[in-house]
Amino acid sequence: MRLNELRDNPGSHRPRKRIGRGIGSGTGKTSGKGQKGQKSRSGVSLLGFEGGQMPLYRRLPKRGFTNIFRKEFLVINLGDLQKAVDAGKLDAKKPVNADALRAAGMIKKRKVGIRLLAKGEIKAKLTIEVDGASKAAIEGVEKAGGTLVILAPATDAAAADKSEAK
Repeated sequence: MRLNELRDNPGSHRPRKRIGRGIGSGTGKTSGKGQKGQKSRSGVSLLGFEGGQMPLYRRLPKRGFTNIFRKEFLVINLGDLQKAVDAGKLDAKKPVNADALRAAGMIKKRKVGIRLLAKGEIKAKLTIEVDGASKAAIEGVEKAGGTLVILAPATDAAAADKSEAK
């Protein structure tokens, strides 16, 4: 076999639809846009437009606000940890921290930290390192014979160090 003999599998590549290439092509003349008017042009944004009437999103009062300083935590439940240990994804002898949870496929996104909650039951004796935990989760881990290490918030400590340096 030579490079010039390589081909895709039959049916694996569909040819590009060439629009605006004559009436006989099936997508000629209006190129699939219908006829006339603002919506047939490109770059049209009519979402929320009500023909000159005051739009609904402007008629309703504003409610609440979004805290831009909110800290989002990833939530891990005790039952999820037990399932991961039973499935062999987590090693009970090693400490359970963010890296171990990522390797086990239990967390994906990187947020401010990880918070442990008490949903479910844990039987394995684990050393868990998280950024926060509920009282019931702390009791559940200690009842199973494990230890829970609450990490100091890294973002606040870093900000305090910078302000002291000035």
